[in-house]
Amino acid sequence: MEIWQKLLQTSLTRPAEVTRRFGVDPADLDKVADRYPMRIPAYYLSLIKEVGDPIWRQAVPDTAELSDSVCFSDPLDEENQSPVPNLVHRYPDRVLFLVSSECAMYCRFCTRKRKVGGENMVINRETIEQGLEYIRQHPQVRDVILSGGDPLLLSDERLEWILKELRAIPSVEIIRIGTRVPVVLPQRITIGLVRMLRRYHPLFINTHFNHPDEITETSGKACMRLADAGIPMGNQTVLLRGVNDDPAVMKRLMQKLLTIRVKPYYIYQADMVQGTDHFRTTVEEGIEVMRSLRGHTSGMGVPAYVIDAPGGGGKIPILPDYLQSVGDEVVLKNYLGQTFTYANAEVKTIENRQSAVNDRS
Repeated sequence: MEIWQKLLQTSLTRPAEVTRRFGVDPADLDKVADRYPMRIPAYYLSLIKEVGDPIWRQAVPDTAELSDSVCFSDPLDEENQSPVPNLVHRYPDRVLFLVSSECAMYCRFCTRKRKVGGENMVINRETIEQGLEYIRQHPQVRDVILSGGDPLLLSDERLEWILKELRAIPSVEIIRIGTRVPVVLPQRITIGLVRMLRRYHPLFINTHFNHPDEITETSGKACMRLADAGIPMGNQTVLLRGVNDDPAVMKRLMQKLLTIRVKPYYIYQADMVQGTDHFRTTVEEGIEVMRSLRGHTSGMGVPAYVIDAPGGGGKIPILPDYLQSVGDEVVLKNYLGQTFTYANAEVKTIENRQSAVNDRS
């Protein structure tokens, strides 16, 4: 058994194991953990400074999870877009392939809160082989995103089998892995794992830092070890009430990500997942966060702000209103609120273009 597996075994799985360290009554939280599994690695627990801080809110059950009557169990309609078990085919050229039912930590805001870590999420060799066969039979699929659960909780051998099978499919051009392991269990990013992953380029990893306090010396080394292997690293942050809805906090997070060679990729408006309504902010707050980034920090540190549309509509970008009007002149507003104009190019009709071609001939 590897060190990271031993560390995973010591994870806390009941509220009392956490709350007694902070003087909080766990009685009501047990009901939450019975419905939505809890797992907190000792490493991530060590990042908690006080009850209710941004790390606590992401990891420790909250009674608000049971009183949510607004959101839905499957807001992105993944189940209806799964032609075979645990594979979502929403976009023409890519699929989401769920290859693990477990996570190193069960985040309280999880999109798949309805099933991750529970008995109703069955992933085994048979379901994985069905997914592989589906990809083989659909050559339009050029991009495969491995998710779960967390793919990096698989053994090196199991994960390599999946990667090797995907690489043998001629139509698959790139493989992406979505993982929170570098954030919550960075000890999993071993030399052996990285040595194996680098054999399957082009390979990309998107991780999931939500707060600057999650970027530590340990998690930073894990990310840089992956980057040193030539694996481009991106980050997908969820905008969360009480975690990162402060523009200054979000800006610092984006800046710190770049120092560990992780490119900010997305800021997600929180999905309408049942049990997570207490995390949701308004879209207006999200736009203000984006205003605090554009022009106020490096462009490399400005991700796309998106809503993953309820009902399976896919990711839709949301932007502050920089474009004021379009005509002979384009009227623009910059990050300071100043207005500028840009002379628009002349729009030629199809007839004019054809006439120009005839004149030249």
